[in-house]
Amino acid sequence: MIALVSFVSGLIFGVGLIVAGMANPAKVLGFLDITGRWDPSLALVMAGAILVGLFGFSLARRWTISLLGLPMMLPPTRRLDRRLIAGSLAFGAGWGLGGICPGPALVLIGAGVAKGWIFAAAMLAGMGIFEILDRCPLGRIAR
Repeated sequence: MIALVSFVSGLIFGVGLIVAGMANPAKVLGFLDITGRWDPSLALVMAGAILVGLFGFSLARRWTISLLGLPMMLPPTRRLDRRLIAGSLAFGAGWGLGGICPGPALVLIGAGVAKGWIFAAAMLAGMGIFEILDRCPLGRIAR
């Protein structure tokens, strides 16, 4: 049952990305181009996602077990630290350069678009580099 709910949730998310135009890098870059031909439609998508998230997280804070019987696993801290800020900046830079983030990259891969594969490969490489650096002495100092 958990796999089915996960599949359906992912399917709804993917369809939502396609309908909203989030799988189109040109649309995303149009949203990020605030000094040129700015496309504000993505702001509405984000506002909708925030509203749904606020509702979902407010319920999750009250429950210890999900509707499927799994434990609620909310982030243990709300603290902003260097790692979160650096990761956010790296994510934003990648999003701004490519017009793609992880969810739409998977949609593009499913559609057979080469740019999605390239983005996903670069994302995985970045994750691997992070793991390597996080295990070295300098990575531990940065925490």
